[in-house]
Amino acid sequence: MDLNIFPALNAGLNGASAVLLTTGRVLIRNKKVRLHRACMITAVVTSSLFLICYLYYHAHVGSVHFPGEGWVRPVYFTILISHTVLAAAVVPLVLFSLTYGLRGKFERHRRVSRWTFPIWLYVSVTGVVVYIMLYQIYGAHV
Repeated sequence: MDLNIFPALNAGLNGASAVLLTTGRVLIRNKKVRLHRACMITAVVTSSLFLICYLYYHAHVGSVHFPGEGWVRPVYFTILISHTVLAAAVVPLVLFSLTYGLRGKFERHRRVSRWTFPIWLYVSVTGVVVYIMLYQIYGAHV
């Protein structure tokens, strides 16, 4: 299997998650509960697929060195570190939000989702930014 497809695939999955999250947020504001639920479940599936692909890729290639120099290095690593820390933190939040929503505990769902949504969206968007910086702008290689 060509491992070079994984960075773009992972960015695509992150981007799709961001679109689904934003769409789901708009749908619930417009009281379209069934569509919101479908969108958010799809976002969970998309993010889960991302995680599987990400872990598979990095299990086979290890760390990928960021080749950028100068002022862009601290910018890149600030984005990467915040992305990584928040990606770990958002997992339980997503699971709580999903569980509360599916079980009809909507007050708890809303309370947790107020935190989950912006963190998850940030993680999804910064995942794409990290990909663009690492592979597209600075041409990192496996």
